[in-house]
Amino acid sequence: MATSPNSPGPDLGSLRIHEGQRKGRKTGRVFATIGALLGVLVIVAGGVLAFRNQKPVVEVAVAQKAGTGRAALLNASGYVTPRRRATIAAKITGRVTAVNFDEGMHVREGFVLATLDDSDVRRALDSAVADRDTAHAAIEDFEVQLKNAITELRRAQELQAAGVQSQETLDNARTAADSLRAKIALAKQQVIGTQARIAEAQQAVDNCVIRAPFDGIVVSKDAQVGEMVSPISAGGGFTRTGIATIVDMNSNEIEVDVNEAYIARVLPGQPVTAVLDAYPDWQIPSQVRTVIPTADRQKATVKVRISFLKLDPRILPDMGIKVSFLGDEPEQKSGAAAPVTRIPQDAVRDENGKKIVFTVKEGRLERRAVTIGGTRGTDAEIFAGISAGDTVVVKGPANLRDGETVEIKK
Repeated sequence: MATSPNSPGPDLGSLRIHEGQRKGRKTGRVFATIGALLGVLVIVAGGVLAFRNQKPVVEVAVAQKAGTGRAALLNASGYVTPRRRATIAAKITGRVTAVNFDEGMHVREGFVLATLDDSDVRRALDSAVADRDTAHAAIEDFEVQLKNAITELRRAQELQAAGVQSQETLDNARTAADSLRAKIALAKQQVIGTQARIAEAQQAVDNCVIRAPFDGIVVSKDAQVGEMVSPISAGGGFTRTGIATIVDMNSNEIEVDVNEAYIARVLPGQPVTAVLDAYPDWQIPSQVRTVIPTADRQKATVKVRISFLKLDPRILPDMGIKVSFLGDEPEQKSGAAAPVTRIPQDAVRDENGKKIVFTVKEGRLERRAVTIGGTRGTDAEIFAGISAGDTVVVKGPANLRDGETVEIKK
């Protein structure tokens, strides 16, 4: 289409960007860039401050009083385990109707822990008892009939001997008496059978009563009234397989795993000093009861069981415990200074040739120079610098400083 010479042409001036608009756009970009840089700097500064304010996490142990008399040949750790622990379960499947115990309760042998619904088995018991009574009544009836049959037989014998009665009548009388004797014998056998059924039904009723198998303390309550229990798992999570767990506290002992490389140092009857994690200042005299004659190939350890020489109510199953197997040789020579405490060897650090230990008090570190002696298993003997009961750092960063605030790993 042709353009008329008199028509106006395109206005190219409308596409021109004024100088003020150019400066405004450039200024906005500069401010946006500066704002982004400031935001990055704030984030970096915040991260640095958070990192600087983060407390070092350390693992600690409590310094123990050094023993006297015998030297420790080996140290190990383990747990208190009862030799007699039983999870009590029902012999039959049934619904719990009563629970007569709670956790921590001391029970005697034979104590009724719980009862199950016995309505069905009691009906079976009543039926067996009724059958027995019926058999007894039949025996009494047959015995009365037998007395009469014997009288009839005697009369028939007399008449037959007098020649006034036939032999057939005598034979019938004898057969009647013998038949009654057989019926009485059968009824007595039926009584024996019903007695067996009664005993079976009574056993089923007795199985609805769950009793404690020995004296002990209930440590776990595993069923409630209304729940179904079974001696085998029924699946689905709706059927319990246990009623309670009972522990004989008088059978508590120590179970530890000893590295097989050092098991030759452990002998039955060997004296042992045990320290519960819950009571670090309490040394419990014990002795090796037995060394289990097999090794764990995966852990390369041998299980050792240790008996307490004297039990105490504070000793509870599954408590953590550390033991020291003692030897016959004295700890130090006559006249030599005795060590004051013992701490894990990992707590001792070397600083420019000096032995130091970091202690923790109210969340702050305190650097202490120590004088160490020999070793007792994994522990180091300390002659000076540490007192029994001090909390020492066993594991932590290598750049710990005196007076630094730390967090103790739980």
